[in-house]
Amino acid sequence: MEEGLLMKKEEKGRNDIKREVGWREIIAEMSWVAGPMVAVLVSQYLLQVVTLMMVGHLGALYLSSTALAVSLAAATGFSVLLGMASALETISGQSYGAQQYSKLGTQTYTAIFSLTLFSIPLCILWIYMGDILVFIGQDPCISHETGKFMIYLVPTLISYAVFQPLIRYFQSQTLIMPMLVSSCATLCLHIPICWALVFKSGLNNLGGAVAMGISNWLNAIFLALYMMFSSSCQPTRSPLSMEMFYGVAEFSRFAIPSAAMVCLEWWSFELVILLSGFLPNPELETSVLSVCLTTMQTLFEIPYGISAAASTKIANELGSGNPQAARIAARGVMVMGVANGLVVSSILFAVRRVFGYCFSKDKEVVDYVTTMAPLICVIVILDSTQAVLSGIARGCGWQHIGTYVNFGAYYLVGIPVAVALGFWMRMRGRGLWMGVMVGVLMQSVILCIITCFTNWEEEVRKARKRVAEESSRVSNGVYPTTGVGAGELIDDDVHLEG
Repeated sequence: MEEGLLMKKEEKGRNDIKREVGWREIIAEMSWVAGPMVAVLVSQYLLQVVTLMMVGHLGALYLSSTALAVSLAAATGFSVLLGMASALETISGQSYGAQQYSKLGTQTYTAIFSLTLFSIPLCILWIYMGDILVFIGQDPCISHETGKFMIYLVPTLISYAVFQPLIRYFQSQTLIMPMLVSSCATLCLHIPICWALVFKSGLNNLGGAVAMGISNWLNAIFLALYMMFSSSCQPTRSPLSMEMFYGVAEFSRFAIPSAAMVCLEWWSFELVILLSGFLPNPELETSVLSVCLTTMQTLFEIPYGISAAASTKIANELGSGNPQAARIAARGVMVMGVANGLVVSSILFAVRRVFGYCFSKDKEVVDYVTTMAPLICVIVILDSTQAVLSGIARGCGWQHIGTYVNFGAYYLVGIPVAVALGFWMRMRGRGLWMGVMVGVLMQSVILCIITCFTNWEEEVRKARKRVAEESSRVSNGVYPTTGVGAGELIDDDVHLEG
């Protein structure tokens, strides 16, 4: 009897060690991906920040109009294409986990085709954006400069349609180094190009828009060449064929709610910038809130990099039928998100009196930014938490749920509170910012509850079924790369770890 109990205890101890090792391995793997991915995303976003910082030294009008143009470009173009491309985090991530490697190339081509087609009406919208701003009552001088800047940004939008799917192609198979080298090299080239075009070419702020287009196209070309010629992409590279058109419906099924999920959140912040144009002294309010938003979005790239690693890991594990690993990844990334928010907000609070000078020499702008710094710190913590939770949602394919959550959190709660505080309570920019803080808090709480009550075994079944159905439609039930049949995947859809 005692001997049997001793054996059971030893076996339990070995299982505990296995579980502990599993935790360590998974968290270490996500950290290895998240670190370079943060550098990739920060480098990409710094193209906008560097442009805004250089243009800001031309004067308050150039700063406010360029900041508004970049914000509107993000809201009406970049966020839409980024959100649609995020569908590949679900589709390609789960396909890669199920070892259907040849699907990734075709899915990437489908996304590039779909995004390029979708960008055409967005370009038309950008061309008339200056007239639209005047029509809705914005300051005519700011609106005119904003409209000109957005016309010069049209090539950048087209580059996004190519660039964002390529990013997801590499991300889904954790090929981070090509993206890191390309993004850092592009940023290093962007700084002198932007400086020359802004200060030496006579284009002034419009030179910043031209520089952004050149840099984004360089980044897209670098990644496309690596995909075409690198041996590491050989298993997932596929030739151009009619099959890319067959996948448009499947891609759209995830891309549309994915874009809505991203845009509903993004648009709420951009709406705050627009609302600031109706406050007294709109040039000051717009400049300050734009600086706050740019700072927050720059810092957001850190938790977004963590969430990208999480969505990739979770999608891969669900596709390969490992619910326990997906569960561990979700819990681990939530801890990482909260820790990141606390650390980054502490650093930002420590430098609150000086970071405003990065964007403007105007003391009134800098002093106003300093008073807003504590509110920015709070929203950094909340935004870091919701970023990683949104990454979990993308990995699982919950984009439609995220759409409902974001609509309720921001448009039924956050924006009404912002309007009440900013205009009715006369708190101006501070009130508008506090309103979106409430929206981020609501979003984080709801997504956290959904994640905590997730049945991961059921998520595995859904992922494996989706991969099997897609393969069955395209290749009559047999996967070209591995020879695994669709029925085989569904029958063997779940295997537990530990």
